[in-house]
Amino acid sequence: MWTFATAGRVVAGPGAAEGLAEVVGGLGRRVLLVAGGHADADALAGDVHVWRHRGEPDVEDVRAGVARAREVRPDVVVGWGGGSVLDTAKAVAALCRGDGDVLDHLEVVGAGRPLPADAPPVVAVPTTAGTGAEVTANAPVRVPEHGVKASLRGRTLLPAVAVVDPVLTLGCPPPVTASSGADALTQCLEAFTTPRATPLTDPLAREGLRRAARSLVRAHAHGDDLDARTDMSLAALLSGTALANAGLGAVHGLAAALGGRLGAPHGEVCAAVLAATTAANVRALRRTDPDGPGLRRYAEAAQVLTGSATARPEDAAAWLADTVGTLGLRGLAALGLADDDVPAVAGAALAASSTRANPVVLGRDEVEDVLRASA
Repeated sequence: MWTFATAGRVVAGPGAAEGLAEVVGGLGRRVLLVAGGHADADALAGDVHVWRHRGEPDVEDVRAGVARAREVRPDVVVGWGGGSVLDTAKAVAALCRGDGDVLDHLEVVGAGRPLPADAPPVVAVPTTAGTGAEVTANAPVRVPEHGVKASLRGRTLLPAVAVVDPVLTLGCPPPVTASSGADALTQCLEAFTTPRATPLTDPLAREGLRRAARSLVRAHAHGDDLDARTDMSLAALLSGTALANAGLGAVHGLAAALGGRLGAPHGEVCAAVLAATTAANVRALRRTDPDGPGLRRYAEAAQVLTGSATARPEDAAAWLADTVGTLGLRGLAALGLADDDVPAVAGAALAASSTRANPVVLGRDEVEDVLRASA
């Protein structure tokens, strides 16, 4: 048995944002716009209040946004920016009509209580192609005092409308294109190879992999290529839809542990450990379940990524390593990980919720080896 949930409505394709004022106006007149650097408040109708946020949200960021939202009392919240901005908007909306604190509802390091049932609808407008946050029911939050990222989770975090317009990503700089695109690629791969995949998520993850494989490097090198940008926007959308219903794996378990400790961009952290984690998974599956579905999944993913009908599971890791290198993304040492940090990060990664959906159980030594190989 499985369930499937996504945003209440998805409007996607070049020019989708041109109808944004009508979409938002249909949900309410009093608007809180949670914005990154380039959101255009003039594109919205009604009584618009702007609260700007940059970077991945931590507990204090969410508290500040909730305080602002409780002042505004919006009918609708619009998140306009990268994945971190969308996650912040979702968290703010989910908490602003209650009287609790973010730590009351945060998993792992908080109380993990259910989110309030009453929340204003969210319209999510991504300006990067990466997290798929426009269609997910979680919002990661950095908790600096614990050195981890943990998530708010619940159906009230699902946006009412996702407006995915690749035109809005044309100005995305190459480093952000690379890191966010690597996240979308990772999410498609993990949602496809997890044992929790379903017949509904498989075609989404497979198509996302196909689009990312053919267009990520091109979008990075030629930022004005609308076809490549469209592929990547759709890959991100598909990845978010797939992961929200199938889960992820050890790459994102590691990213949760590393992101809280390093404060580095999420997509770049995923990219740093992606090839080594994939190689470790394939080795472990060869040892523990050589005739099982996990290796068949990696073989199919390798064939999609490489374009070769004879690609083997190991070829997926090689292709990923080459692609991350072409994109110029940094390893963990350059992102700030010291060798002394490896045991603690490995322990936190093994405890992360995403790791529980990995296609094979990795031991602590294997996870530490992944971290050192990713330096």
